Amino acid sequence: MAASLAAKAEDRGTSQTIRAQLALRELLMAGDIRPGERLSELAIVEKIGVSRTPVRAALMTLAEEGLLDAIPSGGYAARGFTEREVLDAIEVRGTLEGLAARLAAERGAGTIALQSMRESLKRLDDAVAAIAEGQDAFEAYIEHNAAFHRAIARMADNAALDRQMERAVALPFASPNAFVKTQGETPETRRVLLVAQEQHRSVFEAIERREGSRAEALMREHSRVAARNFAQTVRSRAALDRVPGGALIRLASE
Repeated sequence: MAASLAAKAEDRGTSQTIRAQLALRELLMAGDIRPGERLSELAIVEKIGVSRTPVRAALMTLAEEGLLDAIPSGGYAARGFTEREVLDAIEVRGTLEGLAARLAAERGAGTIALQSMRESLKRLDDAVAAIAEGQDAFEAYIEHNAAFHRAIARMADNAALDRQMERAVALPFASPNAFVKTQGETPETRRVLLVAQEQHRSVFEAIERREGSRAEALMREHSRVAARNFAQTVRSRAALDRVPGGALIRLASE
């Protein structure tokens, strides 16, 4: 009985910590906490309704993810990112995903895994076609795009790489879906969306044919789509603020 109660208490503590992490991350992503702003534990406790212990754990986790800076005198401040740092984060993610694609090809993906990826491609085709026709299918695209990228990570079957990839996409603007919602705003960005889908198909073919070097090169090139979308997005602060975490990015013109 005592062990059961202890386990329940631990579960509640874990749940509160996760709740604090999600709530605090949302505040950062929405720009409610500005870059350089010092975070008060007490203010956060009052704002999100959890105790100080899970808040403290959440602050440490978000600092490890790179969203907060530890202050030498104690506490944390919201981190701001330069345009160069965003591009560097995208480059790192692309390098890791390229390695994952090469391993997936060289180790040989199973029939079920390949069929699942083929289905993701079909759903992405449908979403891209709908967007090209002016329909709002971005949420569907984001869902299936994330599934496609996760499938490559699973096919690589490398736990160490998987952990590093999770860290790489912890910064929201470095994830594969970071700038998707801004892609339908101009003819240029819609064209980039079509290019990205062709790259998805080429990566799949390379993995299926066990062409490791080609799969890696294609996946690294694919990450540069996000860099181009970012370059388009930073032309407007209003557009950037619609990107998750965009409020944390400092533009060169500001």
